[in-house]
Amino acid sequence: MIIYPSELDLSSSHLRFLTARIHEHRRAIGSRWRRLSVGRQALLALAHLRNGHPYAQLAAGFGIGTTTAYRYITEAVGLLTALAPTIEQALRAASRKAFVLLDRTLLPIDRIAADQPFHSGKHKKHGMNVQILADPAGRLLWASPALPGAVHDIRAAREHGILDALASADTDCWADKGYQGAGPAVRVPYRGRWENRSEGQQAVNRSQAKIRALVEPAIATLKTWRLLRKLRCTTTRITSLVQAVLTLYLTCSN
Repeated sequence: MIIYPSELDLSSSHLRFLTARIHEHRRAIGSRWRRLSVGRQALLALAHLRNGHPYAQLAAGFGIGTTTAYRYITEAVGLLTALAPTIEQALRAASRKAFVLLDRTLLPIDRIAADQPFHSGKHKKHGMNVQILADPAGRLLWASPALPGAVHDIRAAREHGILDALASADTDCWADKGYQGAGPAVRVPYRGRWENRSEGQQAVNRSQAKIRALVEPAIATLKTWRLLRKLRCTTTRITSLVQAVLTLYLTCSN
């Protein structure tokens, strides 16, 4: 087997933050000795999230067993997930923003045609539906738990309590046509064929399209963590991975 060094395009603040969380956890549970130091365990978890390398490959690089690598990564991801904000906390943090943007992204997964609940007709692929909230500058504010790709956007927004939270926070929100029927808390474009709309409605839709485009950098933020570009794990773990990435972004990138 050939082992080679690899670059991790993250700032040292990510490593320091996760190292501190792991150190606190080890002290809390009274863990005395492990194959990897707290810093090396943090680096292992970050390498998995950022580069998407499989456990076996990471285990060889860090000189540990595959099972140990899986256990260390799962532990670190769990610590980060516990720190992820709720939708209410995210909206409170965004209370001074002029508005927020709501959209969804599909995280691709390796499922077959028979797995219909995970197939998105819109994207023509299997994946998980994750709802995104962003601020007017395109910064990621919140990411929802993952639902099967076949779940419609408005249904996902209701299941996650996004619409109720927006109404309670009295925050203006812009979204696309997938959120028709969301109520007064969410502004959506006029429906119907373009040629059947009035000039005023066409102007409104053009203006809204420019505003909604601001959410794209927030979605791209998630995809910079390469593990989320093609998930090969069980679907029950995807929510924790998304929440871990959200925590790292909010605590280390702002």
